[in-house]
Amino acid sequence: MALNYIWIAFFLIAFVIAFCKLVFFGDVDAFKLLVDGMFDSSKSSVMDIALPLAGNMVLWLGILNIGERAGAMNFLSRIVGPFLSRLFPEVPRKHPATGQMMMNFSANLLGLDNAATPLGLKAMDSLQQLNPDKETASNAQIMFLVLHTSGLQLLPVTIIAQRFILGAKDPADVLIPCIIATYVATVVGMIAVAIKQKINLFDRVIVSWLGGMTAFIALLVWYFTQYLDKEQITIVSKVASNMLLFAIPTVFILGALRKKVNVFESFIDGAKSGFEVSVKIIPYLVAMLVAISVFRNSGALDYLNGGVRWAATQLHMDTRFVDALPVAYMKPLSGSGSKAMMISTMQTYGPDSFAGRLGSVFNGSADTTFYIVALYFGSVGIKKSRYAIPAGLIADFAGVIAAILISYLFFG
Repeated sequence: MALNYIWIAFFLIAFVIAFCKLVFFGDVDAFKLLVDGMFDSSKSSVMDIALPLAGNMVLWLGILNIGERAGAMNFLSRIVGPFLSRLFPEVPRKHPATGQMMMNFSANLLGLDNAATPLGLKAMDSLQQLNPDKETASNAQIMFLVLHTSGLQLLPVTIIAQRFILGAKDPADVLIPCIIATYVATVVGMIAVAIKQKINLFDRVIVSWLGGMTAFIALLVWYFTQYLDKEQITIVSKVASNMLLFAIPTVFILGALRKKVNVFESFIDGAKSGFEVSVKIIPYLVAMLVAISVFRNSGALDYLNGGVRWAATQLHMDTRFVDALPVAYMKPLSGSGSKAMMISTMQTYGPDSFAGRLGSVFNGSADTTFYIVALYFGSVGIKKSRYAIPAGLIADFAGVIAAILISYLFFG
């Protein structure tokens, strides 16, 4: 229901703003800009997102099927089962969804967006098989989606690469702020959902796993700051992510050979469903991206930014963070839109400016909540998202606040 009201609001707000521009300011192109955006976004939804996603879906669902027949999902389930069984009490311990969710989380951690989406859609489909009400999101599906939208990431490779392209002196100087901000978003999102679902976060297993992950991230941050310079951090991020991405299918294939599985046929069997899923989600992609387009093209984000700047000025706050806020506004709505805003911010203020760095941290602090809700729930026919969007936005907001505070700490 929340997605329905939000979708309607995007169009109504865009219409009111465009109408005011036409009547009070004589902007005769106000509605033309909205209409052009509608056509452009509907085309890009299919040509630039759905069709490229189809290729990735075919590839990774094929690889995932090899891994399932090789026993990789059962292996992962045994390792993370005790932890995930506390967060997902509705999911049986050895259910394939456990391993698939872990694969999705792992791909996100490494910044492997192309692999994370197919793996996540497969996990959502497995959770849907356990869902007693096929049109309403289950508790497990909401927890999975919020953890996914919080975007926990250790290697923001694409952000570092873009900063390098734009001539940043130290492209990787945003790495540690990104890690901290996205970790805060993930923990806050998990806590919000756990409170709603009455999950005991003080359970010994949950505390142990969270403590271990926190210690690992702290150790990683310490190692990067103490033993690697900026150039080395960039190289390590790039090499590690790509090496691990290729290691996944390699390990699956070796495991399948060990079990005498027909690897090629397993790949084909898994890949067949990839194109079908991609076609199924096209209406959801078009609906969401068109609504986001008209909302953005109406100038609503600019007015929102102006209001925040005015409020910050009245409170005698440093207003440099406001220059990067359009990235934060766009992140829950559109990944490509937030990336474009990040690039625009760096081009306007410079990649080494406070706004340029903060925009990069914003882009790495969370994921695209509205897009992911439409994509993942749409792929399995979920119509009632319950509290998934509010919980996701709570995580996003926590990531934004953390990004601002950490950026002032690191970059002054």
